[in-house]
Amino acid sequence: MIVKMLVVGPFASNCYIIGSSSTKQGMIIDPGAEAENILRTVQQMGLSISLIVITHAHMDHIDALRAVKERTNAQFAIHEAEKDLLAAAPMRMLIPLGLTPSKSPPQPDRLLKDGDLVDVSDLHFEVLHTPGHSPGGICLSGHGVVFSGDTLFNFGIGRTDFAGGSYERLIKSIHEKLMVLPDETIVYPGHGPSTTIGDERRGNPFLQ
Repeated sequence: MIVKMLVVGPFASNCYIIGSSSTKQGMIIDPGAEAENILRTVQQMGLSISLIVITHAHMDHIDALRAVKERTNAQFAIHEAEKDLLAAAPMRMLIPLGLTPSKSPPQPDRLLKDGDLVDVSDLHFEVLHTPGHSPGGICLSGHGVVFSGDTLFNFGIGRTDFAGGSYERLIKSIHEKLMVLPDETIVYPGHGPSTTIGDERRGNPFLQ
């Protein structure tokens, strides 16, 4: 498996490009900004993108979604509880900060739920519904890694003061869905550096 992380946009969001080493089929997780940078990297990696997965509908994770989808002709998937948040995302996050949102995101081609499988060629990931930061927040787990969106960070957790957020739900999600993974599982978060489940289990101050 090939994993490439790009830090994009004014919120320093992590966009992940994942590909099969054998077939060069791939997917993109959270194209939050800088569509041209993302697309150029995909081309350099020699991947054919068939799927875009959004961990949650906050604008710093979806602002390049429309442009990337139109250029790759990839399907777009998001948890069913996030669908109604998509249209409001640009206004809700960027305008209060004095920033101008790009075009509104497209409607999803696939609505995900907990336990679904996301398949790209010989890569297979399980959808873990982890509400708390956002009602339909998800993580993707498979091949010894988990893409945690804004649920779990390196020695941190996602904010819970946005609309639909809940600290209690987030902590419950992390304990029930992520802390049950093996210690050696690599965590690729929505912001900041990677970590492991074991390191977070032992040292994350929010989980003690």
